[in-house]
Amino acid sequence: MNLRTVWRKSINVVMFSLTGACTLLTVSVLFFILGYLIWNGGKDLNWNFFTKLPAPVGESGGGMANAIVGSGKLLFLAMLFGVPVGVLTGIYLAEFGGKTFGFLVRYTADLLNGVPSIVIGIFAYAVVVLPMHHFSTLAGGFALGVMTIPITVRSTEEFLRAVPNQLREAALALGASKWKAILTVVLPAASAGILTGIMLALARVAGETAPLIFTAFGNPFWSSGWNEPIASLPLLIYNYALGAYEDWHRQAWAAGLVLLAFVLLVNITTRLVLSRKISVPR
Repeated sequence: MNLRTVWRKSINVVMFSLTGACTLLTVSVLFFILGYLIWNGGKDLNWNFFTKLPAPVGESGGGMANAIVGSGKLLFLAMLFGVPVGVLTGIYLAEFGGKTFGFLVRYTADLLNGVPSIVIGIFAYAVVVLPMHHFSTLAGGFALGVMTIPITVRSTEEFLRAVPNQLREAALALGASKWKAILTVVLPAASAGILTGIMLALARVAGETAPLIFTAFGNPFWSSGWNEPIASLPLLIYNYALGAYEDWHRQAWAAGLVLLAFVLLVNITTRLVLSRKISVPR
């Protein structure tokens, strides 16, 4: 065995060990966070946590039912505000966008994806809260919807571009117009992939707190409509973590566990969808 072969094998062992150690470190951090949340918040997860309102200040017990429902309502509005814009923009970029204008739109989407969430909150405050003269569920959903747009745009464009051109050509050869070919052939072929992108975008904004401070504001009671302040899990975690009561701290850990479990569930679901190859045909 010559010196060159020994050197190559040594480099291979070192790099394999280094990448393996980094992988183990990354996975260990995730499991440490999850284990820490389970240890601190798992014991406070009970039926009352999911069905009761927060207890008055200084009293133990209670739950976060209003925050769980509020987070669901905010994510629903975020989907209504952000998904149509993101999907239609992604369709335009993949099927119609030119070089110069398409580059500008993609660059703008990437910049929007990098804007701090608190800036998005201030923007939603100026656009929605100030004209309405009060905080509301609509304002919070709008802020989260703006944050879902760039992720939806880029994922939709990538999955549409992965659809083979032969499908488009076949639809056009049969007499279908450009839009009809897109709606009836291209979009169905990429629908599962686009759906996974939407789910990841919603999971991305599910834990955002800063935009909701300026828009949804929070509510210790049930929010009966869409035009008044509303509670959410990230906001309640923030408020309880800063509180002076030990019971609040325990419930904040429990809420953090529920929120992390939701995000993990969404990510695992998207991985399963893609692993079963029901997304884009290759």
